[in-house]
This record gives sequence, C-alpha cells and structure tokens, in this order.
Amino acid sequence: MLRESDRIFTNLYGTEDWRLKAAQSRGDWDKTKDLLAKGQAWITQEVMTSGLKGRGGAGFPTGKKWSFMPKGEEVTPRYLIINADESEPGTCKDRDILRYEPHKLIEGALLAGFAIGAHVGYIYIRGEFYQEAEHLEAAIAEAYKAGLLGKNAANSGWSFDLYVHRGAGAYICGEETALLESLEGRKGMPRLKPPFPAIVGLYGCPTIVNNVETLAVVPTILRRGGSWFASIGTPDNAGTKIFCLSGHVNKPCNVEEALGIPMKELIEKHGGGVRGGWDNLLAVIPGGSSVSLLPKEICETVLMDFTSLAKVKSALGTAGVIVMDKSTDVVRAIARLSKFYMHESCGQCTPCREGTGWMWRMLMRLAEGEGTSKDIDQLEEVTHQVEGHTICALGDAAAWPVQGLIRHFRPELERRLRRE
Repeated sequence: MLRESDRIFTNLYGTEDWRLKAAQSRGDWDKTKDLLAKGQAWITQEVMTSGLKGRGGAGFPTGKKWSFMPKGEEVTPRYLIINADESEPGTCKDRDILRYEPHKLIEGALLAGFAIGAHVGYIYIRGEFYQEAEHLEAAIAEAYKAGLLGKNAANSGWSFDLYVHRGAGAYICGEETALLESLEGRKGMPRLKPPFPAIVGLYGCPTIVNNVETLAVVPTILRRGGSWFASIGTPDNAGTKIFCLSGHVNKPCNVEEALGIPMKELIEKHGGGVRGGWDNLLAVIPGGSSVSLLPKEICETVLMDFTSLAKVKSALGTAGVIVMDKSTDVVRAIARLSKFYMHESCGQCTPCREGTGWMWRMLMRLAEGEGTSKDIDQLEEVTHQVEGHTICALGDAAAWPVQGLIRHFRPELERRLRRE
C-alpha cells in the first residue's frame, strides 16, 4: 500500500483549487530553476535511476527514450509532444490530472523539454475534454504571466513555449506517429518505424512523445530523487501509478497506488469491492480495453504491475481496471470492444482494416450460438493473422481481448453453440 507521504497527486479529486497559487502551496514549481541548473544529463540520469516507465500503455523506460535524442545542440529544432489524447475505454486518469493538477504537467513539460533540448512543446488533447482543455490553457497562461514559461523560463536561461492542440476524437491519434501526422495537418494515420520520432518526428525533426501522467511525475522525481521513486513498487516496476477502477465495483474511482499492489486488494480497498461480493466476480480487464481479460482465479493473486500481468498473458497497459461480475455476458462484452476497434481502425493496414470486422462479426454470431466449434478456432486464427502484422499496435489491441476470451472462456462459447 502506498504511504501518504509518497503520494504525488495530492489534488487528484479536485478537493483544492487547481490554479497556480494553490498548486505552488502543494509544492509545484518549487525551486524549478535549481533543478534546471543541474543540467540536461543530470535530469535524464535521475529519470533513468527512478525506473520510470511510460504511463500511456507501452511501458517503455522514459529516461532511455529521452536518451535516443541526437546529441549536440546543432540538431535543431527539437520538439516535446505530450499525448493527452486519452481515448482507451476504461481509462480516465489523464483527464483528472489535466482538470485538477495541470501545473504538474506544465512543470514536467518544461523539465523534459530542457532535458531533450526542446524549446517548444505541444499538448495534443482529446477534443471531448472541453473543461480539461480550458483548465490547461488557463494554467499555461498563468505560467507565462509568472515567468515560468516563455523566454528565460523560471529564470533558468532556458526558453520554452507550450501550446495546446485539440484533437477531433480519433482513437488512432493516441498512437504517437498518428498523433504527429494529425499535428502536421494530415489524416491521423500511423507512420512506419524506423525512423523513430526521436530521429525523425514532428516536421521531420527529433521529437519525444510522452504521456500526461509520465511527465506529471517528473518534477517530484527530480525533487525527491530517482532512488526514492525506485524504492516504491516491485523490482523492475518502480513508482506510483494511477489506477482507474470501473465496471461492477461499488465505488468506481481513480486512485494513486504503488505498482505491484495485489489486484484483489486494489478492488476491495479502493473500489469498495465487487458488486455482490468477491465471489460474484467473473473477470477483470486489468489495463484498459486493449488487454486480455483475466478470470477470477487469476485475479485472486495477480499483482498489478507490468511483469506480473505479462506472466499471465495480459498487460498493465493504462491501468484501466474494468471489473465484470457474473451478470456480465462476457461474449457480448468482448464483441462490443471488437466493434470499437473496427470503428477506430484507420484502415491503412489490410489485416487490421479487414480483420477487426471479421472478429466482430464472428463474435456476434458466436454470441447468438450460431456456428460450430471450428468457428472458435477460425476466430482465434484470425486474431493471429492480425496481431503483429500492422504498422501500429491497434491490430494487437483488437486481437488480445478476443484471444483472452477464447483462452479463459472457451467453455462458455461452446455452451452457446450447444444452445444449453
């Protein structure tokens, strides 16, 4: 369990004002100039020491990602992009940071921008986040007025400008290269990699794309030290994480906890338990809709971190914990997710464009009890034809929930085919 003294997001529920003065009273923007004065290499090294991994879903080490930027100031310009296009079903953590703790993100952007040598940053925010964008733009205006952004930001000698760009509601723009395409004014369609954005990114320049939560924890890491952050959590799964509890829990919520907390403890302590009691649990999707669901017997003991969930063929992802009790029609639930991915596919890659539709239609037939057990095998084969055969990970995201359903609930699919 996370100690209160180790909590980073102290206004996650909006109990206090989100504006600059209140944020400073909670410790934001405290001696930012001194942190910048320690240099780019020190900041990157502290983030590496902390073991911070990206909080947007992929879980790639943040400091290592920053280190990919070309060395030498002659490679200019450089850009920092903040991915606030939070569109993963079951995930609503970034919107609360934007709404109630925007100055943590803005300060984190300045520090990260300095570390990678970028003088300009863009926050790409989901278009539906209207109030969040308003708070963010107001907070940025406050930071400019206070001299914390712009020329000689925070009296550090470093200039850094930050802009907000509103998206238009496309899930695919949460993928970093599709986001860059959208920022440049084109249709949001993922780019082939390599080259990676750190080499050829926005406008063909070196670019780092980080998630909102990832950057929002950076100032606290630098103030308290990378080793402090690394001491929280489990081996190779350092730090705190905001978990989003939704579905059939008594108290849906966002909560900051240490990585590695047992799933059962997370649900019972912070979510008020499963509706109808723990024995009424059917399954849990642990990391947003794009990861495999887990049945009750695994949920009893699994830890909520990158390593433990990978061992049970799922993933931490965005830590969007979707709880399903025994009243859930699990086949139709996964079919509904398949329809989402079919709708959100950009259509660039044939396996994804065609395969997502195949998976949805086959699942809907199976939900109605139509077909034979061979159709279940064919559905699984289709998921493997999609997984790993697309430019971006949307194909994987569409395939994994279906694979999890077949892996753990094949008897339910077969029961329907027998029309019992």
